[in-house]
Amino acid sequence: MATVVEHAFPVQIPVNHIHLDGDLIIPEHAHGLVIFAHGSGSSRHSSRNRYVAAELRQMGLATMLMDLLTRREEQLDARTGHLRFDIDLLAERLVAAAEYLALDPRTMNFPIGLFGASTGGGAALVAAARRPQLLHAVVSRGGRPDLAEEALPKVHCPVLLIVGGDDEQVIELNRSAMLQMQTHVEVAIIPGATHLFEETGALEQVAHLATDFFNRYLQKHDDKLVLDGLDPR
Repeated sequence: MATVVEHAFPVQIPVNHIHLDGDLIIPEHAHGLVIFAHGSGSSRHSSRNRYVAAELRQMGLATMLMDLLTRREEQLDARTGHLRFDIDLLAERLVAAAEYLALDPRTMNFPIGLFGASTGGGAALVAAARRPQLLHAVVSRGGRPDLAEEALPKVHCPVLLIVGGDDEQVIELNRSAMLQMQTHVEVAIIPGATHLFEETGALEQVAHLATDFFNRYLQKHDDKLVLDGLDPR
């Protein structure tokens, strides 16, 4: 595979009274942007998400891996486990990141998608329901769309739900969520894979499916993107 020239930038996303750390990487000739929402107990340093992000960049997609919790919140959550399931909070932070990057000169012309893992999949769907004009595609890896609850019928962008074939409970949760959504939804089941996709070749299949899906739905348009409540200047 040919080497792609990339430009990396540390980013701090302002959300209310805090800042969340992120790693923005833009390959040359990028045509879209994917923001990653990690799963419970993880962070922007997730090795699985970083692998998928690297594969996306090879195909011309900029990536943003971010922490959904501050360091202090992570320490609290390690003891209580309650923040990782606060889907409204996580979705709010994903929306804040998307709004921030939609105004950043480096990324403002990119259509934006979300890649969510585990609980991050639920947060990504809630964020997409809240900002349909801003978020154009969602891919969920081993996600918990059931945590999105009443937001599911309000999702308007295309959605890809990737589930491991041996992750039986999560398969049922994703199939049930699919029936509640009124948009274009695809379910891809990877045979022999479990929840973390640790099996040989499983994560490679996730990356291939995600890359194909985002490249179908994150395409630049000539018409100007209108962001509710945002000043594009």
